[in-house]
Amino acid sequence: MESRLQVGVISTTHGLRGEVKVFPTTDDPARFKRLKTVILDAGREELTLEVESVRFFKQMVILKFKGLDDISQVEKYRGRSLYVTRENAVKLKKDEYFIADLMGMKVLDEDGGELGVLQEVIETGANDVYQIRMTDGRELLLPAIRQCVLEVDVEAGFMRVHVLEGLLD
Repeated sequence: MESRLQVGVISTTHGLRGEVKVFPTTDDPARFKRLKTVILDAGREELTLEVESVRFFKQMVILKFKGLDDISQVEKYRGRSLYVTRENAVKLKKDEYFIADLMGMKVLDEDGGELGVLQEVIETGANDVYQIRMTDGRELLLPAIRQCVLEVDVEAGFMRVHVLEGLLD
């Protein structure tokens, strides 16, 4: 399991006073209002930054970090990711999982036989779709619904699924 989770990517600066526009990579951008600190992946180092203010503009989040008060101090962070520690992550409901925890997970059929590995989670309007690279090299697109996903064990690193008729044709 990942010890930190990505919540956004700095896309550009905003104004001259050190604000940045962040593309949120979380399901709930409003969570930024509750963030006190974030971890910035600055390339060769990680910086823990204190969030001073949060605003929203269209699909973007505008953040201001304490101590970074000039555009020249934040320009170099364009394209860099922002993370939170698992302890500061949103609390998950039953049958909810962080995508980072699912990636690379072993996928088993109903009887425990190995089907393949979860490669990607595709977020659609209705439900997520799991892209699974099967052991025979084929690709399976499995809807992440209760009828298909029978069990997920993040600690053990596997999920047990039921493949609906017609998905492998």
